Amino acid sequence: MASTDIIIQTENLTKKFGSVTAVNALSLAVRRGEIFGLVGPDGAGKTTTIRMLAAIMNPTAGKATVAGYDTVKQGEAIKHHIGYMAQQFNLYGDLSVLENITFFADIFAVRGKTRRERIDRLLHFARLTEFTDRRAGKLSGGMKKKLALACALIHQPNILYLDEPTTGVDPVSRREFWDILADLHIQGVTILVSTPYMDEAERCSRVGLMYGGSMIECDTPQNLKSQVVGDLLELRPVSPTARGIGLLRRAQAAVESLDGVLEVQTFGDLLHIFVDDAAARQSAIIAALSAENIEAQNVRHTRPQMEEAFISLVRRAEATAAGEKNDTATK
Repeated sequence: MASTDIIIQTENLTKKFGSVTAVNALSLAVRRGEIFGLVGPDGAGKTTTIRMLAAIMNPTAGKATVAGYDTVKQGEAIKHHIGYMAQQFNLYGDLSVLENITFFADIFAVRGKTRRERIDRLLHFARLTEFTDRRAGKLSGGMKKKLALACALIHQPNILYLDEPTTGVDPVSRREFWDILADLHIQGVTILVSTPYMDEAERCSRVGLMYGGSMIECDTPQNLKSQVVGDLLELRPVSPTARGIGLLRRAQAAVESLDGVLEVQTFGDLLHIFVDDAAARQSAIIAALSAENIEAQNVRHTRPQMEEAFISLVRRAEATAAGEKNDTATK
């Protein structure tokens, strides 16, 4: 990978808050023009990472460069190259849609004919042309997100940071938001987006899986899914004597020690069972459930998605960390 292709780079980037390490020795390289997803649960370090890359927060150790600028030494220069959309709605609720965009245009010294053209284009782009006079505080969740995005784009940044941009919005608004991001991607904007949603991770060029402040894997969605070992059997356990989480736990306990079973995950009201050979193990799994008065419904052989891959990779990282801790304790 040529160095000119890299627009965001970190080397052992670390942030500590007292005794808590929020980001631990993070090293990554984001290519120019890609959609890079930071994926992980709450507390994984995604927001802290983005805030350091936006030059809002200084690292405790390590370094980062954005568009060739050091985030600590040249933070002001970076802010002209980036658009930043925070996790929480941070616009002015008492101002109208148009007044909010105009305010951000003033901040970035976008004036005259250029300002009018950009505002008109962004309102159309964000599908807000019919709501210019509505106060931002009265917008729906999805419309607030699109307004925040429009404000982040007013100065035409070539890098866009989005911190969980679709959290709390309805599925239709999520889809519309990602359609807008796809258009920006086509235009060559580099997008760094954090998300807890694994279906959104599927839309990224590459994904970094964060857990406990560390990057446990970084690759394309397809390659990450291919790291999950074994075939995947999906089924719905049904029993006249149990339901809900209690039923799922009983079903999991009934099959997890069977020959050929590599891993068991719950997925809503479904059981996902990873096995070495689906055809060879399916009948034994159904029989083991039946012995516990559990019927296996809708059994099918399927492929793992990002959510299964993430859970599997996290468990693998936890097992490795536990093994290293035990080795250290016995020395």
